[in-house]
Amino acid sequence: MFSSKAKGIEWILDNDASSAAVLVASEAHAITLAIEGLLGVVFTVATLTDEAVDVGELESPRYEHHPSSDYYTGKTSHICISMVDSLWLTILDAFSLILSRSQGEAILLEILKGYQAFTQACGVLHAVEPLNSFLASLCKFTIVLPTDTERRSSLVQSPMSKRSEIQVDQKDAIVLTPKNVQALRTLFNVAHRLHNVLGPSWVLVLETLAALDRAIHSPHAITQEVATAVPKLTREPSRQYADFSILSSLNSQLFESSALMHVSAVKSLLSALHMLSHQSMTETSGSVSSASSKQIGSISFSVDRMISILVNNLHRVEPLWDQVVGHFLELAEHSNQNLRNMALDALDQSICAVLGSEQFGEDPPRSRDTTLDVESKSTELKSVECVVLSSLRGLYFSAQKADVRVGSLKILLRVLERCGEKLYYSWPGILEMLRSVADASEKDVATLGFQSLRVIMSDGLPTLPEDCLHVCIDVTGAYSAQKTDLNISLTAIGLLWTLTDFIAKGLHHGCQVEKGSGFSNVDTSPQQTNGEGVEEHVVSNSNKPDFEARIQIVNHEKLLFLVFSLIQKLVDDDRPEVRNSAVRTFFQILGSHGNKLSKSMWEDCLWNYIFPMLDSASHKAATSSKDEWQGKEIGTRGGKAVHMLIHHSRNTAQKQWDETFVLVLGGIARLFRSYFPLLESLPNFWSGEWL
Repeated sequence: MFSSKAKGIEWILDNDASSAAVLVASEAHAITLAIEGLLGVVFTVATLTDEAVDVGELESPRYEHHPSSDYYTGKTSHICISMVDSLWLTILDAFSLILSRSQGEAILLEILKGYQAFTQACGVLHAVEPLNSFLASLCKFTIVLPTDTERRSSLVQSPMSKRSEIQVDQKDAIVLTPKNVQALRTLFNVAHRLHNVLGPSWVLVLETLAALDRAIHSPHAITQEVATAVPKLTREPSRQYADFSILSSLNSQLFESSALMHVSAVKSLLSALHMLSHQSMTETSGSVSSASSKQIGSISFSVDRMISILVNNLHRVEPLWDQVVGHFLELAEHSNQNLRNMALDALDQSICAVLGSEQFGEDPPRSRDTTLDVESKSTELKSVECVVLSSLRGLYFSAQKADVRVGSLKILLRVLERCGEKLYYSWPGILEMLRSVADASEKDVATLGFQSLRVIMSDGLPTLPEDCLHVCIDVTGAYSAQKTDLNISLTAIGLLWTLTDFIAKGLHHGCQVEKGSGFSNVDTSPQQTNGEGVEEHVVSNSNKPDFEARIQIVNHEKLLFLVFSLIQKLVDDDRPEVRNSAVRTFFQILGSHGNKLSKSMWEDCLWNYIFPMLDSASHKAATSSKDEWQGKEIGTRGGKAVHMLIHHSRNTAQKQWDETFVLVLGGIARLFRSYFPLLESLPNFWSGEWL
């Protein structure tokens, strides 16, 4: 009857039909009329609710709900509320019964339209109990997963025969009937219509969508038509997965549409996702097993959808960030290794998505008429950038497990590689984090931290705020002095040379050449610095939102001496390779940039660094032990330890310090050859203190 009606044909019983047929047809006709009457009531409630919205008695579900004292006081809205309160139980029981007994496409579509209309009316009226009841009932018809009992029963009944492979596939099979597919479509329609007013009711929807997600990614999921009509070896992928492709697309579109939702509605959706994930977290043990695959799947679904919501709401990410990342940080401390890896990957995607968004790629206008807009924009960017990177720092410092600390450093490395040039306000926190990593005892942790520092030195120095340069020097010095990995120390000393090259550019551009002497007369007071240097500084920072507020005349002389102080400490290191590398680097720096130093700077170098370095090396060479060293043990032979041989020229501490002393003397000799005409003009050069 419903099929005929759907085709526009009025059903009529033939006059010459048998009495039995007439009786059956009469009952069917009565049921049809009853269903039409029931649907008529439902659509009447839905129509009246829409009219109440149109006349302003009710708020549209497209907007955020703000209940007021005069809410529901209109005549039409009062009628709707009364009808829903008195009818919803009866309608729900009838719809549920009819839907469970019906298989015809026409009647299924009509009943599901009724479900959708009444559920949406309950949502608009904020009738929470009817809304949740109808959603729960609808979700029961969407997807049915095989229970553990059914799986065991199927396994027990499977004989050891040639058909055992088919039985194994069947025990985990997830079959979606046309009724399931249409019910899922109806659920998506309801969720799209009521996304701003569902609130806590999202949990019911998300549980179903998580089950759908597991079914879509299950190798045993099939549709009923394909399962019954097409042999296993001849199934066409396009036919088998057509419904799954459509449902997967609808699933993704629901969360992509969160960009159109109100912020409070998005927070409700995130809260429901967190609740769904948390329920599964409490049920998941430390080891992953088949019994926990459902829980892992629900958590993965929640995490993926949180990322999707964040990516689609980058234009208003700040009010949502803590809620999203808070759950990732919670997962990162879970006892399950897979969940920790999932959390770290999600945090990586989230941070890179935010920092890679368009709002971090725009240059601020330089017009003075737009100063207020620039300040407002810079304040917003500063807040977002600091909030995003602080979560990574918090994870590293609070992590109890080594793999989480390693994972957080990997995230930082990828962030610096992909988005380092866009960072500005968060550099102090990043450098603080890298400074603490330098003291770590784990070699892999120190290595990852140093890789991040190398990225900064290679690509990030031009965009690094100049008031952070002294911190960057301190961090590089910390990696030079660490004892975990010798190669890191040697490479870090080379990075100090890179830093001085960058600092020396400031000396060159900020100085005035002293005629006739070959020296650069540097005046480091802000008041007397020439305008050209300031202008260049402004241009170099004009790509930052608050560059006018952050302009500082950095004392490049102090920065250079800070590097020299670090090198001077490294010259006293007990590792010969480190101190010798420090000596070479020190004299190479002076040899390369000596013509940019003022007279006062050269005097400081001579009396505070060069000659004290010579005295220290001479004293250590004279007082160090003459006992021979044994090389590293490399095995045993005849029950005795076998040590690596050390060349006779460096097999004692004194010989090693002699080599350092020779390097210092050679460096001083090269400086005197290159700059002696300049050095002898210093007032105290011939005072005799160093002769």
